[in-house]
Amino acid sequence: MKPIWIVDDDESIRWVLEKALARENIATRSFANVRDAVGALHSEQPQVLVSDIRMPGESGLELLQIVKQRHPGLPVIVMTAYSDLDSAVSAFQGGAFDYLAKPFDLDKAVELIRRALEESLREAGSEQAVSENPEILGSAPAMQDVFRAIGRLSQSNVTVLITGESGSGKELVARALHKHSPRSSQPFIALNTAAIPKDLLESELFGHERGAFTGAQAMRRGRFEQAEGGTLFLDEIGDMPFDLQTRLLRVLSDGHFYRVGGHQSLKANVRVIAATHQNLEERVREGLFREDLYHRLNVIRLRLPSLRERREDIPVLVRHFLAQSARQLGVEAKRMSEHAMQFLASLDLPGNVRQLENLCNWITVMAPGQTVEIKDLPSELLESAGAPPAIPPAEPMFSSAAASNGQAAGASHDRMSPAVAARDAATAAQVGAPFAGGSWVMMLEAEAAQMLSAGQPEVMDALGRQFESALIKTALRHTHGRKNDAAIRLGIGRNTITRKIQELGIEGGKDD
Repeated sequence: MKPIWIVDDDESIRWVLEKALARENIATRSFANVRDAVGALHSEQPQVLVSDIRMPGESGLELLQIVKQRHPGLPVIVMTAYSDLDSAVSAFQGGAFDYLAKPFDLDKAVELIRRALEESLREAGSEQAVSENPEILGSAPAMQDVFRAIGRLSQSNVTVLITGESGSGKELVARALHKHSPRSSQPFIALNTAAIPKDLLESELFGHERGAFTGAQAMRRGRFEQAEGGTLFLDEIGDMPFDLQTRLLRVLSDGHFYRVGGHQSLKANVRVIAATHQNLEERVREGLFREDLYHRLNVIRLRLPSLRERREDIPVLVRHFLAQSARQLGVEAKRMSEHAMQFLASLDLPGNVRQLENLCNWITVMAPGQTVEIKDLPSELLESAGAPPAIPPAEPMFSSAAASNGQAAGASHDRMSPAVAARDAATAAQVGAPFAGGSWVMMLEAEAAQMLSAGQPEVMDALGRQFESALIKTALRHTHGRKNDAAIRLGIGRNTITRKIQELGIEGGKDD
């Protein structure tokens, strides 16, 4: 990880931030003026830049402008006095990540720098993953048609609508369209409109002004502004609320929009690529999707084939995903036997390429040998295909106690949650059954790698909640629901386990 750069003519400010970040094991490098920082940018690049606005010589706003020209994705935090909030607004308009109002609370400053650091590392990881991996794999005729269409559109800025089943790779096609377009040097911003609550989607798209609603403590740029000059990918466009469809139509029609709570019209220079797994024509007939917006989006349509329409691509995809999963875990890649590969190619995978990728992650962690046979594949996959079960009934992978707690042994899943695996391991040990799931730590690493690669936010919190829930549920089962006894066994306080049970929504548990 590269160091945090601090640019401020005030030596005391530099010293305080250096010491605070050193306690967090974060490396820093300091500069007393803009000139020295710009000179260092010729040969180096920080992970995050923290700069004062008002300094002798060039200002922090000039530094911000230079940085954004050379390194558009670098988060910049500006520091400014409370009396100079106009400069903070200018900083936001120039692309700053956030600002610190002097005098600032040191803990809050470190927290803000950490958020910028996480954003920088996440963006760097995403860019590296995109650059290291092939854009799209496939030699089937249906995929060749897609490749030809991408080639024809390579010098175009026209709006594209991508249709296809869930998991078929619509975002990969959108990224390829961007990479091979005249806008390739500018940002590619993706937004799943179905994953954002309706009340937040408008602000997410168009940004908001300070004070526009409760909690809007600062002006925030939306995805249209973030994608300025580049491409905005709107996934699952068919799920967009009807009233927001009207606002999107206006942007596509005249290229202008307003932030939430704003009165100044902003110009959007953005190419829009939309995607959906739904039948938009049918949603138009049902009155759920605006017909005029449908025609605005449906300028060029690309249909992605399902995996069952391109079975000949399954072997190359399997080898690619197994190698990718092995790199993420730092292990040797598994190999599929000829019969196992033929079996996979014969399956109708409703989750398409995404399901196949998840299956390869499962194989990397769970398959016992380096060469994978049909019997080594997930039992539910074999049962759904009518093949013999991979795990003999006398030695189940999951104990009956675990199954009775809501995780049936035959439940269908693309990959196992590490928390569920940990729970089943503990339960199996309790009843004396062998745990066939391998190392739960490896499974946790695989799950974390998958979530981080997908850009999922708050990975630590999500996995932590699952892990805590699994531990507490297992302890409660072990103590027949007695909370105090379970807390003692886990080494935590009675009040802590009571609070955790409420926070995590765990049912059961009784006072001793």
